[in-house]
Amino acid sequence: MLTNLKDHWEHTYRTKKPHELSWNQEIPGISLSFIHELHLPRSARIIDIGGGDSKLADHLMEEGFTDVTVVDISEAAVERARMRLGDKADRVRWIVSNILDFVPEGSYDLWHDRAAFHFLRTPGEISAYLDIARTAVRGSLIIGTFSPDGPAKCSGLDVQRYDEEGLKQLFTGHGFRPIDCRREDHVTPSGGVQNFVFCSFMHQ
Repeated sequence: MLTNLKDHWEHTYRTKKPHELSWNQEIPGISLSFIHELHLPRSARIIDIGGGDSKLADHLMEEGFTDVTVVDISEAAVERARMRLGDKADRVRWIVSNILDFVPEGSYDLWHDRAAFHFLRTPGEISAYLDIARTAVRGSLIIGTFSPDGPAKCSGLDVQRYDEEGLKQLFTGHGFRPIDCRREDHVTPSGGVQNFVFCSFMHQ
């Protein structure tokens, strides 16, 4: 029996291959689209929350970004990403931490989170996340969650679904100005469809 959230994710990444994970995507297209629209300098400090084995860091490095940090609760996910990247892995700063325990190392020009925030379901967890983001972000924030049309669970865990207005209200109330929101149908490796909502914000 898994005793806590970290155990759950360590077990998930140690027992399932990438194509068995519904959130896996070879090209994080919508995330890259939002990032390109920000016209960030290649020296921008970028942090990917819950990035784990995501390929966003790969694409950012290919585009010339030089200061990329990935935070994930699962050491196994980070190990998998490092093995995939080989020598390039040393160009990324890897942090194994529950986001609610994360202490930012300075401030960031971009905070990106695809599908980590929606696992936080209590008011206390959500408020703690928003407080950490407000402290850490000096530029932009991109958040992606399941929409009301998306799944109610992921990896066996309940999630909190959001529409565009719900995300705007939360983040506007914690010092962020909304820029853009849009929906995405993510096609899983098994061929299923999961509807996401993504919003971008600027720190006020």
